[in-house]
Amino acid sequence: MTTWAPDVLGDDYEQLTIPLGSDPDGEGEVRATLVRLTRSVTGSATLKGAVLYVHGFTDYFFQRHLAEHFADLGHAFYALDLRKCGRSIGEGQSPHFVSDLALYDEELDRALAIVREETGAEVLMAAHSTGGLIVPLWLDRLERTRGGAAAAGISGLVLNSPWFDLQGPPLVRSVGTVAIGVLGRVAPLRALPGQGLDTYGLSISSGGNGEWDYDLSWKPLAGFPIKLGWIRAVRRGHAELHRGLDIGVPSLILRSKVTRFSKTYVPDVDAADAVLDVRQIARWAGCLGNRTTIVPIEGARHDVFLSTPEPLERAFAEMDDWLRHRGSGLSDAPSGGDHAELATGS
Repeated sequence: MTTWAPDVLGDDYEQLTIPLGSDPDGEGEVRATLVRLTRSVTGSATLKGAVLYVHGFTDYFFQRHLAEHFADLGHAFYALDLRKCGRSIGEGQSPHFVSDLALYDEELDRALAIVREETGAEVLMAAHSTGGLIVPLWLDRLERTRGGAAAAGISGLVLNSPWFDLQGPPLVRSVGTVAIGVLGRVAPLRALPGQGLDTYGLSISSGGNGEWDYDLSWKPLAGFPIKLGWIRAVRRGHAELHRGLDIGVPSLILRSKVTRFSKTYVPDVDAADAVLDVRQIARWAGCLGNRTTIVPIEGARHDVFLSTPEPLERAFAEMDDWLRHRGSGLSDAPSGGDHAELATGS
């Protein structure tokens, strides 16, 4: 029997702990946490569908406006805080650390089953940044080994600035990845040097120069330390993506139009991706192996749904348009106009 409890987001939000047993990486008992917007679940007879959202690195679900937007469209909304992330961080555990991204399959499977049981609706997956790598890899495994994403009740995928490759110069992705592979195996919990930039955090947080309120203990301005074993797992995930996936359902990728890396906060980062290289997102989008629509959003931040009002409105409009067309097999020319890109296959 599932027992929902009040959530930190306040009225209309509840959370459910999903016990996952002993951590394969040796950090005690682990759990995931499923969050739901209760008003979106009631009146299920009128539901158009359900949404299951997955966050990125140094992140957790706090975007009430995203949940409420989907609810206004007639979708039941759920979000998953993965093991050792946000609501799911246990005492003494390394935030966000896993040695293999496939470990997340357990909580994704269980969260999907709960959403399906509660709503009886098809589920649109949505994911941001590292979640935008984790979820396609999971969908590919569903497609290859367990009957497919569509058979599991998944109708589509919305990715928000997915992490499809390691940013930085080519040497980092070649020689650097080899070194990460070796060091991540022998010293998985050692922190990667040269971290601690708070540029993006200051851009979005109301405690800095931004508009958004969230728990800085779950999402520090300068991020959590990146452990070598975790980045090794990410690079293995990148390699799998680059070989080509088959996620089994159509997808929408929203991203900023430009990247602006900076070691300190400057106003330019409020209108650009300050975390990922958007050219890499465009380059690897075709590797999802199904019908993919890519839409650059001018002025968007790394999390396009944490952008300033004008690009945020455009991001919602593009997503809503894609959702309408998805029901009829997607149109060849989304109303986003000439800045929409289409990719098919890998």
